[in-house]
Amino acid sequence: MEKFPRGKSAIVGAATFGMGEAHGYKAMDLVARSAHLALADANLKLSDVDGLFVCTGDDALSGLAAAEYLGIRPRFTDNNRTGGSAFFSHAINAAILLEMGYIDTALICYGSNQRTGAGGLVSMRQASPYEKPYRPMNPLSSYALAAARHMYEFGTTETHLAEVAVAARAWANLNPDAFMFGKGELTIEDCISSRMVSDPLRKTDCCLITDGGAAIVMTRADRAKDLVKKPVYLLGGAAAVWHSNVDQMENLTVTPAAESGQRAFALSGYKPVDMDVVNVYDAFSINTILFLEDLGFCPKGEGGNFVAGGAIAPGGSLPVNTNGGGLSCCHPGMYGLFTIIENCMQLRGEAGLRQVANANLAVSHGNGGTLSSEATLVLGTESTL
Repeated sequence: MEKFPRGKSAIVGAATFGMGEAHGYKAMDLVARSAHLALADANLKLSDVDGLFVCTGDDALSGLAAAEYLGIRPRFTDNNRTGGSAFFSHAINAAILLEMGYIDTALICYGSNQRTGAGGLVSMRQASPYEKPYRPMNPLSSYALAAARHMYEFGTTETHLAEVAVAARAWANLNPDAFMFGKGELTIEDCISSRMVSDPLRKTDCCLITDGGAAIVMTRADRAKDLVKKPVYLLGGAAAVWHSNVDQMENLTVTPAAESGQRAFALSGYKPVDMDVVNVYDAFSINTILFLEDLGFCPKGEGGNFVAGGAIAPGGSLPVNTNGGGLSCCHPGMYGLFTIIENCMQLRGEAGLRQVANANLAVSHGNGGTLSSEATLVLGTESTL
């Protein structure tokens, strides 16, 4: 743990492509377009890439397919597949390999055409034999179990869940790239009256189904200073896996984020209270509440009250999911990498109307499976080193 290369690597390029609907594009097309844009953002070339990190929902060997498609021969390829948290592990591995001198430039990328091409949610998992007889609508029903338990144990309400969705829409209305941009304000009443999908989660509690590609470029800190864009430094990162299926969770209200967050913050030298921006994987509204608790922004059980009254919306006490999140910006199968890119935009001061003033520290958190794999990155500007 003490040997983690704190601040020794930085994100120097970041880009998205085709968020929303990308008609005519396959998943690997979106990967490639995003990769080219991220490299251009960093003023680097494909020939500079010697570390390739990729995970797509439709190809178990996407590390090979991406290398072939891009026409590169990387020294190292990582195709770790833990769902939406995979890209955080990619960033941690890239930081270690960069510090070792094993690679010089890491490209981390993703793409999915699940809205226009796949016709629904992308799934790489087999149904649990213990859950299958009950015909769950997974992954939705698994998160509904967590929400129901949180409500039972801590008194969390539908209004608390609605606060998360309302805040996400408010941020999306400041983000021209968000799928729900311009779709109007969402109210608490809208949420509570929306269609029940898997009790207690309603339609507005559920993520979007969109297309989208995303990519970031990482290199060593000494090299990062010579490139065009303001570097975003990786100060700490950690991952934790506790189970695969939700039926194996010891406690439906405690996720592996309690472990990954604690270790990531310890490595960074900062605490949750120090963060200027928070972007977490909000596949469902309950996720945001669970992760804010487990990451240490509020005590366990107090997440509902913590998000109440617009506290995580624009103008609130803690900016959370500032691009609109998976609930109102985009959710192309695996949303994790988009939280990292949004934090890059915030720390580089490039977030436009949604820009958080004087943002220097940010946390990104990714979720994989059904609250199965959690991973956390603490990112900072040069002033935080």
